[in-house]
Amino acid sequence: MEIRAGSRLKSTVCSTEVIAVKAPDGEIDVRCGGVTMSDPSSPNMGNGAPLEEADGGSLMGKRYVSSDETLELLCTKPGAGSLSLGDSLLTIKESKPLPASD
Repeated sequence: MEIRAGSRLKSTVCSTEVIAVKAPDGEIDVRCGGVTMSDPSSPNMGNGAPLEEADGGSLMGKRYVSSDETLELLCTKPGAGSLSLGDSLLTIKESKPLPASD
């Protein structure tokens, strides 16, 4: 699936929903719970349970990034499935510390 910044995606196995903040050019395989995510308006939504190896969960308001930081997703609705790019789990992006205001 080709994703651009601003694209919305929904999990087919749990309640997770995300918005792409940054995305690489070309086709990518964004997954939640080990199953490829789809457009929220897509009529073929599944109701299966997340796969065991990919059910660490996703947290609302957190940004998830790929290891090379070419993909960044903002979680808008939490769920039981973990987010991944193919088989590589995405990690929570650490917030930058604010400068001291002494």
